[in-house]
Amino acid sequence: MRYTLQDKVAALCDPASHPLPVSAVESIETHFSWVFLAGERAYKMKKPQPSGLPDLSTLERRRQHCREELRLNRRLAPKVYLDVVPLAADANGQLRVDGPGRPVEWLVAMRRLSPGPMLDQRLLRGEATEADMRRIAWQLAGFHRWQPCLRLDPAGHRLRLWQRVADCEAVLWRPEWRLPLRGVALLMAALRAWLASHAPLIDARALAGCVIEAHGDLRPEHVWLGDTLAIIDALSFSREWRQQDGADEAGFLALECERAGAPALGEALLRHYAEASGQAPPRELVHFYQALRACERAGHAIAHLGEARHQGDPRWRRRARQYLALAACHLRAARTPLGRRHPAQGAPTPPG
Repeated sequence: MRYTLQDKVAALCDPASHPLPVSAVESIETHFSWVFLAGERAYKMKKPQPSGLPDLSTLERRRQHCREELRLNRRLAPKVYLDVVPLAADANGQLRVDGPGRPVEWLVAMRRLSPGPMLDQRLLRGEATEADMRRIAWQLAGFHRWQPCLRLDPAGHRLRLWQRVADCEAVLWRPEWRLPLRGVALLMAALRAWLASHAPLIDARALAGCVIEAHGDLRPEHVWLGDTLAIIDALSFSREWRQQDGADEAGFLALECERAGAPALGEALLRHYAEASGQAPPRELVHFYQALRACERAGHAIAHLGEARHQGDPRWRRRARQYLALAACHLRAARTPLGRRHPAQGAPTPPG
C-alpha cells in the first residue's frame, strides 16, 4: 500500500499515532518540512522534494538527511535531538510513530522546547540582556574553537563570497518584487567594490583557518536560553553553505538582534565573542559580513511572495526593505576607518 504525503500528515496529527500519551498535536508547515508538536516531543518530517537542495525524492535519501540533521544538531543541542525514528505501517496498515512494521517515512525526534526562553521571544518582550549575550557568545566561541579548521584556498574562499553576492543580486533584481532596483544595484556594486579592495584581508582569514563548518543559520529563533543553552536547527542540507568564517556567523546573530530593535545587545554579543574566542576580527570585515547577510536575508524574505500561501502578504516586502536598509548601514560602516559607524547611521533608511 502506498501512502501519500497527506496520509502521513494526517497520521502524525492523530494523537493515537504517537508513542507517548498526548491529548492534541500541533502541526507547523515550513518550506522543506512538517513539524509536529506532540506533548513532550516534536517530530520533523521532510517533504519529498524531487529537485533542488536537498534532493529528498526517495525514502532512503530522507532517512540519510534526517541522520545528518541529527548529527549536526547534536553538536550544539545534544539534549534536544534524540533520535531518527520511523513512521511505520503495521500489519493492518495503521501508521504509528516509532511503531512496528514497515517504515513509510523517517522522522527526527526531538525534545519539545517551550517557546518562552527562545531568544527571539525574549527580544520581542524586551527581556534579553547582556548576560544572555555573554552566555551565547561563550558557547558559540567554544563550539567554533572545536570545529576543524578548513584551510581553504584563499582564491576559492574569495570566489565563494563573490558568488554569494551574485546569488543575492539574482534574487533581489527580479522586477516583480517591486524593490528599489537602483538601491539594490548600488548595494551590489558596493559589496563587490569592498571585496575587490580587501582581498588580502579575506585571504588572511582563509589561511589562518578562521573558516569552519559552522551552525550555518544562527538566528534568534534558533537560540534557546533555558537551563541548558541549546542552539538548534543547524543548516543541514549543504556542507558548503555551513563553511563560514566564525566572525560571519557571530555577526549574523548580532545583525538579527539589531533588526529586532536591540543593536546594543548585538554589539555586546560581538564584544563577548571576541573575548571568548581570543581574537577580535577587524570590524570592517564584520560589517561587510553583516551587509552581505542582510542582503541574503532580504532575498529570503522577498522570495516568500513566490509561494502561493504568502502572495499578497505585505510583511515580506517590508522585511526585505528593512534588511536592505541594514545592509546599506553596515556597508557604510565597513568603509569607515576602523569600521566604526558614523552617528548618522543609527537609523537606517531603505536604499533608493
